[in-house]
Amino acid sequence: MKRVPYEVMVNEFERVLTKYGFEPKDAKASAELFAQNSMAGVYSHGLNRFPRVVEYLKKGEIDPKVKAEKIMGFGAFERWDGHRGFGPLNAKLAMDRAVELAKEFGMGIIALGNNNHWMRGGSYGWQAADQGCIGICWSNTCPNMPAWGGMDRKIGNNPLIFAVPRSNGEHVVIDCAVSQFSYGKLEDCRLKGQQLPVPGGYDTNGNLTTDPGEIEKTWRVLPMGYWKGSGISIALDLIATVLSNGNSVQKIGTFGDEVGLTQIMIAIDPTKGNSVELTDEIVNNIVADVKSSIPVKEGGEVYYPGELELLNIKQNKEEGIPVIEEKWEEVLNM
Repeated sequence: MKRVPYEVMVNEFERVLTKYGFEPKDAKASAELFAQNSMAGVYSHGLNRFPRVVEYLKKGEIDPKVKAEKIMGFGAFERWDGHRGFGPLNAKLAMDRAVELAKEFGMGIIALGNNNHWMRGGSYGWQAADQGCIGICWSNTCPNMPAWGGMDRKIGNNPLIFAVPRSNGEHVVIDCAVSQFSYGKLEDCRLKGQQLPVPGGYDTNGNLTTDPGEIEKTWRVLPMGYWKGSGISIALDLIATVLSNGNSVQKIGTFGDEVGLTQIMIAIDPTKGNSVELTDEIVNNIVADVKSSIPVKEGGEVYYPGELELLNIKQNKEEGIPVIEEKWEEVLNM
C-alpha cells in the first residue's frame, strides 16, 4: 500500500482548504486534524472523509469563516452555537473551554449546538487528556440506524468518547460509535476489500452479514450490544438536545445533509482530588491488570483502549501514512 509522509499530507489538505475559503491559520490547523486522524490509523475520518468535506464546502453547507460562540452559561456550564462552521475547529474550541472551566470549577461542560461533523471524536478526548483532564464527549448524527426492533432509520450511531489521562501521554481513550461499526469503518473496509471481523448489520435479505458493502446498501447497521446500544443512542441524543437546545437526530434528518449537529464536551480535572502521581498509579494498575490477561490466541495480546492508536502513530511517523490511492489522487487533483 502506498504511504505518504505526514507533512506532505498536511500540505495538500492545507492547499485545498485555503482554496475553498479557509483563513491560513484555520487551514493549517484543520489540515493537521485530518492528517493526525489518518496517522492514528483512523483513516475513515482522515483522508477518506476529506473529499466529502470539500463537497460540503462547495455546496455552502460549511461556512469556513464563522466560529462557535457562547450564547449563555452558569457556573461550569456553557451553551454554544456553532453557526454551522467547520466542525472540528468548533469542537476543539469547545473542549479547550471545557478544560478551562474544569481547571476553575473541577468540571466543565460545553453544549455545542448547530455545529457540523467533528470528524474523529477521539481527537477531543486526547485533547482533554493532554491537558491533564478526564474527557467525555459525544455527538449526535443524522438518523442512520434503526432502533432495536425497527426496520427504518430513526436513531443515530452517536459517537461516544471517554479519555483518562496519564502523565506520560499514554492516555486511555475509547472512541466508538454506538453501532457495532461506524459508517466510516464500513467504507474503509469496503475500499480495502476486507470483511468485517464480526457481523455489523443486515444485508438486503435481512440476514446478519460481515460484508460492509451490503450493510451500506440497507443502512441497517447493528447497534452495539443490540438493544443496549439502541437505548444508549436515544439517551445521548436526548441529553445533548436538551442541554444545547440544538438539533435532535430527528431534526437533522430533515436537512438533507448531515449538518447542524449537536455535541457535548465534558472535562473533569482529577487534580482537584488526587495528585498526578496518585491518578497515574490508579490508571497504571488497572491497565497492567488488563494487559496481564491470558490471550485467546497463542502469541496474542490484549490492548487497552487507545494503545493501538499510539502504535499506529509511531509506525506511520516512521514509515508514512498508508493511503487508498484513489482517495489520495482525488485530493491531489482538487
